[in-house]
Amino acid sequence: MPKGYSGVILRVNLTTGSIGRESPPESLYRSCLGGSALGLHYILAEVPKGADPLGPENVLTLMTGVTTGAPISGQSRINANAKSPISGGIGDSQGGGYFPAELKLAGFDGIIITGASATPVYLWIKDGKAELRDAAGLVGLDTAAAEDRIRAELAEGKTQILQHGPAAEKGVLFSALLSNSNRANGRTGMGAVMASKKLRAVAVRGTGKVAIADQAALTELAREGAKNLPDNPDVAGLGKYGTASVLMGQNTMGTLPTRNYNEGQFEEAESLSGEKIWDTILRGRETGDQDRLGRETCHACIVRCKRVAEVKEGKYRVDPRYGGAEYETLAVFGSYCGISDLAAINLANQLCNAAGIDTIACGATIAFAIECFEKGILTTRDTGGLELAFGDPDAMLELLRQIASASTPLGRLLGKGSAKAAAEIGRGAQDCLVTFKGGEAPAHMPQAKRSLSLIYMVNPFGADHQSSEHDWIIEEGIASDLYMQKLSEIGLDTRIAASSLEADKIRFAWLTEVFYSMLDSLELCQFVWGPGWTLYGPKDVVRLVKAVTGWDVTVAELMAVGERRLNLLRAFNAREGFDRSQDSIPTKFLRPLLGAGPTAGYAFDAVELQKNLDEYYRLAGWDEQGIPTPATLRRLGIETVAEL
Repeated sequence: MPKGYSGVILRVNLTTGSIGRESPPESLYRSCLGGSALGLHYILAEVPKGADPLGPENVLTLMTGVTTGAPISGQSRINANAKSPISGGIGDSQGGGYFPAELKLAGFDGIIITGASATPVYLWIKDGKAELRDAAGLVGLDTAAAEDRIRAELAEGKTQILQHGPAAEKGVLFSALLSNSNRANGRTGMGAVMASKKLRAVAVRGTGKVAIADQAALTELAREGAKNLPDNPDVAGLGKYGTASVLMGQNTMGTLPTRNYNEGQFEEAESLSGEKIWDTILRGRETGDQDRLGRETCHACIVRCKRVAEVKEGKYRVDPRYGGAEYETLAVFGSYCGISDLAAINLANQLCNAAGIDTIACGATIAFAIECFEKGILTTRDTGGLELAFGDPDAMLELLRQIASASTPLGRLLGKGSAKAAAEIGRGAQDCLVTFKGGEAPAHMPQAKRSLSLIYMVNPFGADHQSSEHDWIIEEGIASDLYMQKLSEIGLDTRIAASSLEADKIRFAWLTEVFYSMLDSLELCQFVWGPGWTLYGPKDVVRLVKAVTGWDVTVAELMAVGERRLNLLRAFNAREGFDRSQDSIPTKFLRPLLGAGPTAGYAFDAVELQKNLDEYYRLAGWDEQGIPTPATLRRLGIETVAEL
C-alpha cells in the first residue's frame, strides 16, 4: 500500500460526462513527486500540438504532491496546469489553503479534466466517489455566493471548493482559480481554462487520513519547526505581518515597482506596509485580538501568514470573507498605480477575489493603462470619459470593475491582459509593458535582484517571483550563517558580491530554480521549505519525504525531479514553437529607472543579458535556442517527450 499518496488519479471527461480513475505506477510518482511534473506527464501526451487553450482539446490538471495532507506545516498546495491562454505556452499556477489536503483526504492525488460540457456543471467528490452536478444556478455568482450555494445544496459545511469566478465566464483571460474565496491559483489564466470547459467548481469533502510510513520521524520534524519558529525572525515576521512584512525592505532596496515599473521606490510605501495593516485594518484590531482573528493559515500550518482585512466604515468597505491584500496585491494596486490608500487597495483585492481574477495581472494591467493615458496613447475617447492618473484610487477601482464585468470596450480589451491589449492599441503602447511571455511581472524588481532578470526571461510560464531564491539571501553583508548552511546543501557555499550577475550568480539562479521547481512538484510551500531563510532546509525535505513515503531519497534525487519538471515545461513550449526569442525582456527594462533610491538610473544591457542567457542555457543543458537537448532529456529519463 502506498504511503503519503493514494495512488489514484481521478479522470473526468466533461464532453461525455464520464468519470474514471487510474493508478499510475510508483515509479511515476517517485520520478515526479506530484504537482506540475505529474500534470505535464498527462498534458504532453494528451494535448495536441497547436491546441486552442480555450478549446475542448486542452487538458486541465489539478495535482497534489506525495506529502500533501501530512500533519506538518507547509504541505497543503495544489498545482493547476494547462495550455495557457495568456502565452500560448504552458500554464502553471500553485495555490494553498485547505482544498489541496481535502482532496488527498478524499482519496485522490489529482484530477485530469478533459473535454468540455455542453452545460454548466460542478464536480462533487466525497471519500473516493465523484459525480457531476448541474451548475446552472451558479452562473454569474461571485465566488463567496457560489461557495455558499454549493455547500447548502450538498449539506456539507466543511466542503472545500476550488472554482473560477464570474470574470472567467465573461472572457477575462487572466482569471484565477479560487478556494475559500481568498486563496488563488492566480497566474497564467487557469480560471479561464476551467470556464471554457463549463466546469464551475470542484467541491471536495474527505474524511480519510494520509498513511504515513514513519509517524515518529514526521512528528519529530514537525516539533523542530514549531520549536524554531520563534527564533527565526524572517518566518516569525511573516507570521505576524504576512507577506507585506517585506514591503519596506523592498522599498529601501529600490525594488518596489512604482508607477508601472518606472521607479523603484514609492514615497508613501509605509502606508502599505504589513505593520500598517496590523495597526489599522487587520480584522480584530478593535478588540486587540488580531493574533487570533486577523491571521489565517493553511491546513496544519503553524506559520499563519494569511491576512484577513476588514473595513466597516468609510468610502472603501472591506469584507473579511475575501481575506486581505498580500504583498504582491498591495504593490500592483498600490505602488504600481501610485496609490497609498490601504482600504482602497484591499477593496481591489476583494473585487478580484469575488470575480476570480489574478490580482497581479489585473493591477499591473491597470498600471499599464494609466501610463498609456498619461502619455496620450489612450485618451478619454478610449476610456469612455474616465480620467486615468497615478494616485487616483477611484479611477483604479472603476477600471477594475469594468475589467471584471467586461461591461465596456476598454474593460473587455484590458481583460485580455496588457500584452494583448498593447498589440491592439498600438501607438507605442508596447513600450509601457512589463510582461514576460505575455504575463505581467510581479513586484520584485530585477534591477535590484539581478538574477531575477534571467529567471523572469527563462521561466517557462513567464515572470514569477517564486521560481527561484532572491539574490539577497547569498549576497555579502546579508547572507547569514543559517542561510549559507542551507544553501550549501544544494551546492552553494560561497557568498556573492552584491549586485553581481556574473557566472556565480547565474549558477545561484539555476540551482535555486531547480530546488523551487522540485518544491512545486512536491507541492510544498516555499515560505516553510526552502534553501535559506525558511523553517526547513533541503535536508529536511529529504527527511519529510522519507518519513511520509518511506522512500530512501537524497537531495540529489529531489533536485533531479526539479530539473525534470523544468525540462518538461520547456519541452511543451518548444513543441508549441517557443525558442530563444520568447526568453526576452520588455524594452522598459532597458531604459534607466526614474525617481530616487539605489536603483535610480539603472538599466539592463541587452548584450550582457544575451551573454547571461547563453551561460544559463549551458548550465541547464539546453541548446542555443533554449531547447532541452536529447542528452539532457535522456539523463533525466524523459527522452520520449521530444517525440510528442
